[in-house]
Amino acid sequence: MSSHPLLPSFSFLRNSGNISAGSPYPLGATWDGRGTNFALFSANATKVELCLFDREGRRETQRIVLPERTDDVWHAYLPHVSAGQVYGYRVHGPYEPSAGHRFNPNKLLIDPYSKRLAGQFAWSDAHFGYRTGAKNEDLSFDRRDNARSMYKSVVVDAAYSRRRERRPGVSWEDTVIYEAHVKGLTQTRQDIDPELRGTYRALSEPATINHLRRLGVTAIELLPIHAFLDDRHLLDQGLRNYWGYNTLSFFAPEARYAGENEVDDFRATVSLLHDAGIEVILDVVYNHTAEGNHMGPTLCYRGIDNASYYWLMPDNPRYYDDFTGTGNSLKVAHPRVLQMVMDSLRMWVEEYQIDGFRFDLASTLGRTPAFDRTAPFFHAIRQDPVLAKTKLIAEPWDIGSGGYQVGGFPNGWSEWNDVYRNIARRFWRGEANIIGDVASVMTGSALQFQHDGRGPRASVNHVTVHDGFTLADMVSYEHKHNEANGENNRDGSDDNVSINFGVEGPTDDPTILALRRRLRRNQLASLFLAEGVPLLLAGDEVANSQNGNNNTYCQDSEIGWIDWSKAGTEDDLTDFVGSLTQLRQRFPQLKPHRWLNGKNEDGTYDIRWITTSGAEMAEPDWNFPGARFLAYVLAGQSKGAAPLFIILNAAEEGVEITFPEWPDVARWQCVLDTSDGQDGPQVMAVGAQWSVHSRTVLAFAGEP
Repeated sequence: MSSHPLLPSFSFLRNSGNISAGSPYPLGATWDGRGTNFALFSANATKVELCLFDREGRRETQRIVLPERTDDVWHAYLPHVSAGQVYGYRVHGPYEPSAGHRFNPNKLLIDPYSKRLAGQFAWSDAHFGYRTGAKNEDLSFDRRDNARSMYKSVVVDAAYSRRRERRPGVSWEDTVIYEAHVKGLTQTRQDIDPELRGTYRALSEPATINHLRRLGVTAIELLPIHAFLDDRHLLDQGLRNYWGYNTLSFFAPEARYAGENEVDDFRATVSLLHDAGIEVILDVVYNHTAEGNHMGPTLCYRGIDNASYYWLMPDNPRYYDDFTGTGNSLKVAHPRVLQMVMDSLRMWVEEYQIDGFRFDLASTLGRTPAFDRTAPFFHAIRQDPVLAKTKLIAEPWDIGSGGYQVGGFPNGWSEWNDVYRNIARRFWRGEANIIGDVASVMTGSALQFQHDGRGPRASVNHVTVHDGFTLADMVSYEHKHNEANGENNRDGSDDNVSINFGVEGPTDDPTILALRRRLRRNQLASLFLAEGVPLLLAGDEVANSQNGNNNTYCQDSEIGWIDWSKAGTEDDLTDFVGSLTQLRQRFPQLKPHRWLNGKNEDGTYDIRWITTSGAEMAEPDWNFPGARFLAYVLAGQSKGAAPLFIILNAAEEGVEITFPEWPDVARWQCVLDTSDGQDGPQVMAVGAQWSVHSRTVLAFAGEP
């Protein structure tokens, strides 16, 4: 179908003195104090109508045909329109899904550059460009108007006067990241005003900031706060899209975490976190949108220019080339889509003072359509004077062919390192004969990242993140328990590399509880002793459990929120984590700028791998049958600085060791011991022997 009937008529302001051509730049709605310039990109549209609404967004007051088109940007300037104006678009063009075009002017569309959304969204069949239930599915055409139940865009006053502030400016090597959900972090905290819990403002409350300081984290990484939609099928089941990986607008903050004004609330929160020395990193989803596959709704990009915004199947553009598993993939290789992403990123840095970004399914952003580490997206960021100074973190995979790209991103990027995660889980679960792999991930994963001038900070090490078991569940469950998600436990990963010590889930057995606590300490200790950037999942420090659910994306409930009830109990490891972050500050060799060499040209060592007899490891030692023990000494980074002797014993029995010799070291002082309050060694002379407890991490500082 390529044509459709005329829509109801409204007052048109053509060349009447009330409207002028305006400018094609900048895109979006820009208020200059006198009027507003509207600019919308669409390469394949035949006409664009701007729809103005009353303040409540309920009644359409005017419909204006944008009179000018410059380089595929439709634009106009309206002198009578000011900040606060509610608006949307209707875009005309061919409705030919088989050719990749899905224009339907019956559907009100939000502006891709919306900095704020108005109204309430309610799912209905009117949001779909085709007739739901029709025999020919999306090849049919729907003439219903969806405006009543559709979000609208709002013209925002972009001028923002803020007091001068210094960003924390934490170096990569000093960075410790805390991954958190805006609502989940504070929803059950009793030391925060009930009216603030679960909101942006709660993130900067004294109770939250004091907790972050106790941990010693330097950056909070927030799950998506771009405006997003709850999936229709989830709402039908009484669930919600809790995590927020379903972006509708890349410029607007999500309103559900705010009071009256999400823009002001989030700006103030970032400012207060900066005052406390804490950076803010946003988890951003530029790989897909909330519009889904070919059977999804028409809300924005699909109705504005489907063929430009999305990757379509080359042999049949009716369907989407889905690298993300969500139904569609944003075509960031397109110049105008790339421009939108870059404009969005710059806005968050300049208007909200964001310090960095974690890019969800980042391989999709580098597709052309195969992944290419020289793709336009990477070049654009590298040369951008605003973004080049921010922290850039990739989730280095998607589900498309060639999508797994750990170590494949350009210099300047850091990446979530699932190699570290998998090896650490396997080792502390008790798997033998992987000490070579353990050695690699504990020293920055050089096999993955030592190329093209990249340093150890390229590796963002983590054991747990929002996706998967929490740390407490990882040592309590061997199987996922996702029944509450309504998918008969089919969703979520089946490969959790976890251990339950003989009981699935909660137990009163003191021996099992002690083992679980020790394994939590071991994983945390290894994480902070490993070279690279440590990432801690919020709640792991207080034994937060999700009852074995490893996919809480739809659980805006006690399952998904952090349970703080164990704070202050023996399960609370907040102060233990704080001691680990202090250890990283005390011993700079844990966060080096450069890769380790082993033995240097002058005969000294920057790292030396140690056998249980205190000697240097040889090839047979790396292949010792059943090996679950690894020890090494990290040299100090400056003359006279103390070396650090690290012991990782994942065996179920103690291991007899001899304390090694090291230049100018006479004894070793214990600075870390994860055993259960047993009498461990405090000061050990070089050559002394000691039996390391089973399942224990130890660290000793060398003393003259």
